[in-house]
Amino acid sequence: MEFLEHHFFYFILMIFSLAYPLAQSFERRINYYSKWSRLLPSIIVMMILFIPWDIWFTDLSVWQFNSDYICGIKFFLLPLEEWLFFIIIPFACVFIHEVLNYFFNKQLDSGSYIKIAYSLACILAFFSVIYSDRLYTLICFSLTSLSLFILAIHKPNWIGTFFRTYFVSLIPFLIINGFLTGSFNETPIVSYSSSQIIGLRILNIPIEDSMYNLLMLLIVISIYERKSTLK
Repeated sequence: MEFLEHHFFYFILMIFSLAYPLAQSFERRINYYSKWSRLLPSIIVMMILFIPWDIWFTDLSVWQFNSDYICGIKFFLLPLEEWLFFIIIPFACVFIHEVLNYFFNKQLDSGSYIKIAYSLACILAFFSVIYSDRLYTLICFSLTSLSLFILAIHKPNWIGTFFRTYFVSLIPFLIINGFLTGSFNETPIVSYSSSQIIGLRILNIPIEDSMYNLLMLLIVISIYERKSTLK
């Protein structure tokens, strides 16, 4: 399809990701727009970590962006669309978080999710050591493992709702990242150096990306929920 072979393809994906959450932000039950003042600093803090990381890995060719699918505007090696990714995807995921909290039980059994956090942290720590020669695997798994250990130790009352949001967000994650990595289109927008990842993929998405997404979401929701309790 011509839509999939376009210089604005990545940009269109981001607009598509933003459209529904933005349109529903003013829906009176969720009232998402009134929470943007908490969301903005949460996203900024996350970007302070993720943008330099992204620039570093782009410079090292851990991943590369296909010039056929981006508009061509770049800031510090990163396409404009990549900057938008770090704003729009957290915006959409926190919208999912708010919707789930509104329509479903906001108080979930923390004990089970603390065990999940500890277990996943241990697994990631193990694989970050085993694959310490793969830069993306090492950095992504070790940072996510550390963050999950901290999460489990602090036992916030929102730990259950965080994991619920993460698991639900995996559905749009597979769709959007599927397009980014060439799962549904002929060539990927983002390609990865095979020497810097484990090689295990979901569709064409490196398994590391799922933990990258978890870490990004965990940072944003941690700050977002903390600001909620301080309000």
